[in-house]
Amino acid sequence: MPQPPRVDPFDPAFKANPYPTYAELRSTAPIHRITLPDGRGVWLVTRYEDVLAIFKDERFVKDWRKVLTPEQLAQIPQIPPVMEPLSKNMLETDPPDHERLRALVSKAFTPRLIERMHPRIQAIADSLLDAVEDKGEMDLIDDYAFPLPITVIAELLGVASEDREKFRAWTDAAVSGNGTTEYLETVLVPHMQAFSDYLLEMFEEKRENPKDDLISALVRAEEAGERLSEDELLGMVFLLLVAGHETTVNLIGNGTLALLQHPDQLEKLRNDPSLIKSAIEELLRYDGPLEASPERFAREDVAIGGTVIPRGEMVRVVIAAADRDPERFPDPDALDITRTDNRHLAFGKGIHHCLGAPLARMEGQIAIDTLLRRMPGLRLQEPPESMSWRPGMVMRGLQGLPVEF
Repeated sequence: MPQPPRVDPFDPAFKANPYPTYAELRSTAPIHRITLPDGRGVWLVTRYEDVLAIFKDERFVKDWRKVLTPEQLAQIPQIPPVMEPLSKNMLETDPPDHERLRALVSKAFTPRLIERMHPRIQAIADSLLDAVEDKGEMDLIDDYAFPLPITVIAELLGVASEDREKFRAWTDAAVSGNGTTEYLETVLVPHMQAFSDYLLEMFEEKRENPKDDLISALVRAEEAGERLSEDELLGMVFLLLVAGHETTVNLIGNGTLALLQHPDQLEKLRNDPSLIKSAIEELLRYDGPLEASPERFAREDVAIGGTVIPRGEMVRVVIAAADRDPERFPDPDALDITRTDNRHLAFGKGIHHCLGAPLARMEGQIAIDTLLRRMPGLRLQEPPESMSWRPGMVMRGLQGLPVEF
């Protein structure tokens, strides 16, 4: 029986192109346990059907405190106090708290309200391209893919978009890194302390001078009593700021790179801009913004795909692997912007399905359509193999993407 490949999710060479390794895992060890740098074990799940099953299985929970045995709890390193409140968000909680928290923000992300944001997103995209048009070159991440969604989510929440470089540093610290004690102490904790201090100060300001924005609405919900604690308010705004732009940055960056590497598909989209919606869905599948979902924990011994995952064990479903599964997608390693049967898992499934998916889709459609329309000679300045990818197990995104036009 063939041995599964060695997997080091923090190796830059693996991060640059993990897909061949994921293909080996799907065929040799679709549910495979590895050891992380901090000593913890994690099960990687790589087949589409298994990933979909876990997304919908209530036996896999977010709150590890409720499922670990006393022996497992004793092995967990002490969590820095600043990190505790940041986990009090809908992504890190289970029912019934999950439903209560999700209901508070779901009104801001209805399709009708998102559609009303279309002109503003278009204006932001155009202004960012106006700023670089005469230069003939830009770093697509720094000059376009990052500022567009951070400006949108900042305006939606009611935070100062001029602080976006601070948000970038803070959220990058939250989603990157290798989980080691050194990273925790020297990078993560200081950044999260600064982020928390910033948000707490802003909450006070919103209490005194509420505006027509989402944070003001969440503060009012907190003051209404029993609906949102101070820690939950902090956790929710932290999640919305991180998730509200991180995925879209990577969608625009990864998607543009994929199109530039597939000139036939790029030309097809240029010739028929009406394909933008199906193109975005294919870019989400082909090289999506999330490599793996945040961790879940087995509430009891669970058999998945013939493998038993013991109670308390950590699980990561690998979205990047599932969305290239040949059992689900014909010719999965090919980019086909006209692909019709494309039920990818880029935004998850089940109760934790991404609330901001309609906003991310719209931002991706506007950003890439506008870029191709306004920059007809768009091309890479450097070979793709020379580009650096962001570290970490959750996000899949470029650190930079130099282009010229």
